[in-house]
Amino acid sequence: MEHDAHAPPPAAQELGDASASASVVDDWARDEDTEPMAVDPHHAAAAAATATEDGEGVADAAPPAAPAEDVTEIQSSLQSLELKTNAAAHEDAQEVVEEEKETKRHLNVVFIGHVDAGKSTAGGQILFLSGQVDDRTIQKYEKEAKDKSRESWYMAYIMDTNEEERLKGKTVEVGRAHFETETTRFTILDAPGHKSYVPNMISGASQADIGVLVISARKGEFETGYEKGGQTREHVLLAKTLGVAKLIVVINKMDEPTVKWSKERYDEIESKMVPFLRSSGYNVKKDVHFLPISGLLGSNMKTRMDKSICSWWDGPCLFEVLDRIEVPLRDPKGPVRMPIIDKYKDMGTVVMGKIESGTIREGDSLLVMPNKTNVKVIGISLDEHKVRRAGPAENVRVKLSGIEDEDIMAGFVLSSIGNPVGAVTEFNAQLQILELLDNAIFTAGYKAVLHIHSVVEECEIVDLIEEIDMKKKKEADPKKKKPKRKPLFVKNGAVVVCRIQVNNLICIENFSDFPQLGRFTLRTEGKTVAVGKVVAIPPAGSPTFSA
Repeated sequence: MEHDAHAPPPAAQELGDASASASVVDDWARDEDTEPMAVDPHHAAAAAATATEDGEGVADAAPPAAPAEDVTEIQSSLQSLELKTNAAAHEDAQEVVEEEKETKRHLNVVFIGHVDAGKSTAGGQILFLSGQVDDRTIQKYEKEAKDKSRESWYMAYIMDTNEEERLKGKTVEVGRAHFETETTRFTILDAPGHKSYVPNMISGASQADIGVLVISARKGEFETGYEKGGQTREHVLLAKTLGVAKLIVVINKMDEPTVKWSKERYDEIESKMVPFLRSSGYNVKKDVHFLPISGLLGSNMKTRMDKSICSWWDGPCLFEVLDRIEVPLRDPKGPVRMPIIDKYKDMGTVVMGKIESGTIREGDSLLVMPNKTNVKVIGISLDEHKVRRAGPAENVRVKLSGIEDEDIMAGFVLSSIGNPVGAVTEFNAQLQILELLDNAIFTAGYKAVLHIHSVVEECEIVDLIEEIDMKKKKEADPKKKKPKRKPLFVKNGAVVVCRIQVNNLICIENFSDFPQLGRFTLRTEGKTVAVGKVVAIPPAGSPTFSA
């Protein structure tokens, strides 16, 4: 019995040695990055048995069942080692795939335009043509649309996923989807066109690099969208303010019986849009591209136009234009700036947003501003795929430790610890007054809703500092500069430098440093009244300007 009592420790020690050596082998396999060697269980068993006999010294001292148990345990430890090394190799292989993927650039495309211009249908057609949606799903949507007596809406169902949107045929939320061409990965942001949902459109456009302005060629529809109060005008102004540098103007519904691919109708729409786009700040020759399409039939989208359908169009198709478009590069080595647009709980706190500057890596320590909470990045997802790092212009989901989801709000910013984003309650801005509500004058005390990146906050104009005369600004001789004159009020069309105050801390930057965090719109009672850029913020660490 004494022998029996003393027998287990050597076996346990043996197993400990085996697992220790296993971990050493594991480390070695990872360090050398070699192919994992398959372990033959027969050799393993024999080696383990020999080792057990040598280790025991006196074979007859232990009961006969013990060595078999030890062999089984050592075998299982060797199998787990094999699994570990295989997993390590698989991870390495995955990383290589990720590196390949990263060679493709990534762009966010926002679809904007008047309600019923066909934005969701065009977005759905792009996903279908790029192979993101299969035929069976399309057939299901066709049947569903037919049951609702809305046969032509079935393509929009790809983008408009909730029941309310499908019932009314109006997009409410900003739809998101992904597709790829040979050189670029795209994220489609399908913005709502209805004037009631402009705040949702603003949140979509603020994440976009390029805009696709969808215009309906149908008789009467273009005119409704373009006239005063139509969403085509407001969307273009907002897109420019929110940093959508390039615009593709697609003239949709060209297959309509009232249009029938008419060159006259296409030219008429283009001639009306060009002066308006110029006045909105777009360089029409460099930054704007016009083309005719049919979102419902998919004409001139993935492949060039068939001459039998439209003989006069010789230009490129939509996919070609998207592939060729050049956008300004952002700095992957700059300080991290990621405005948070949403958050949720999933075995930790997950925040969603678009990285505007810098690179986020797994294991990074960052700050959530303005509440100055230190957090650690424990996971990054990109289009549902897990990645080790993500750079500028990527839409990501970042899993954080060190913060609860209830402590985060949309508009907070994930930023570097060494160079954090400013958190302020007042700032100076250069504003362009677009269209004030009836009988309103813009003066100190004017209240509006401020939209800046993903922040939506009530604000008040506390001081008008200077009115800028844009005509004289170009002609003025700096030596003959007159002293500044503080205006008491300004009217429509004026450009003014003013001080804006908000109640809560918001994270913003000077437009000259980070354009994405320094441009904004002011809205009152559902109308955009002014657009502007941040020209001065209080010194670092102070939320207000010192008196």
